Amino acid sequence: MATAATAETIAHPACGSPARITDRLKFGGDEGFQRELRRKVDKYFQSTGKGRRDCPQMYLKTAIILAWAIVSYWLLLFAASAWWLTLPLVISLGMALAAIGFNIQHDGSHSAYSRHRWINRLMASTLDLLGGSSYMWAFKHNTVHHTYPNITGYDDDINLGIFGRLSPHAKQFGFHKFQHLYLWILYGFVSIKWQLYDDFRDVVIGKNCGYPVSRPRGWDLAGFVSGKTVFFVLALLLPMFWHPAWLVLTVYMATSFVQGLVSSMVFQLPHCVEEAAFPMPDGITGRIGNSWAVHQIETTVDYGRGNRLLTWFVGGLNFQIEHHLLPQICHVHYPDLAPLVAETCQEFGLSYKTNRSFVTALRSHYRWLKHMGTDERTLSR
Repeated sequence: MATAATAETIAHPACGSPARITDRLKFGGDEGFQRELRRKVDKYFQSTGKGRRDCPQMYLKTAIILAWAIVSYWLLLFAASAWWLTLPLVISLGMALAAIGFNIQHDGSHSAYSRHRWINRLMASTLDLLGGSSYMWAFKHNTVHHTYPNITGYDDDINLGIFGRLSPHAKQFGFHKFQHLYLWILYGFVSIKWQLYDDFRDVVIGKNCGYPVSRPRGWDLAGFVSGKTVFFVLALLLPMFWHPAWLVLTVYMATSFVQGLVSSMVFQLPHCVEEAAFPMPDGITGRIGNSWAVHQIETTVDYGRGNRLLTWFVGGLNFQIEHHLLPQICHVHYPDLAPLVAETCQEFGLSYKTNRSFVTALRSHYRWLKHMGTDERTLSR
């Protein structure tokens, strides 16, 4: 991991297309933590004989999740004849689509699914079938968020504009005192906004998260256009052959709302909670004092690690510390790697933070939203 660069060209993780970031933030040098963790992880895989990628259980999991989504969609299209049948199927499909994002596209985008690039790209492209752009996601998530988590002005995941205040260094408006109530509704519209506006805007203006980014060309552009086309055909056009337009639009909005709400909660709970830090660069040197790896630990919190069903559904994203430190390892290994990460943190005097359960983390996020909406001070965290 490079700690600094100016106008550095970074390979697009999913498709190899270049994206440019100017004025990259500098991190402190590694004092041995990252090297020691890598040594322990290497030893783990050598001693167990397990593969970091191409895991049989991941291929089986992919088949189960895709089948879940396909069956939910088919039943919603042909078997839902009353609202009391439609509602549970809407919830089921919304959660299945979220699971595709958490598991299949996420590992594929990080090249954690397989050692074969074409398989990673294929799995990453499942996001295009969900109405998002795998091309834009890889830059926004892999390059920006994973490099600068919780750094105000750099990490776009904590930037809600005027609608919410997630960072103690962000500007506060009077209506933010109600954000612990209304943001849950806005979370549900994240997927809809993404599908209908964000990706198109980014391609047109050539920017993502405020950074210049190469517009998709050739096969990347074909993937962008075909992905959006297939999504709108499946979500809107095809259902209108059997159902009235108002009902199709209602079901689309409801399904996307479920998907957006679930996805937002899962991605917010590791970073926007009371236990996470929000450091800022030094005003004189312009550097983050800690190394990149230590910064990941300070700004990230695990949750619900003992809940196997939760871990299965969210693709190991509740083991967020492990994911940020080891993003190119398939998430099915995170529960076994977590003790190694915790042990290494203890050896180096680092605080390894966890919330006991999903509900505990949800409460912490609620309290953080409330605190950020009512505390006008700029905190030093």
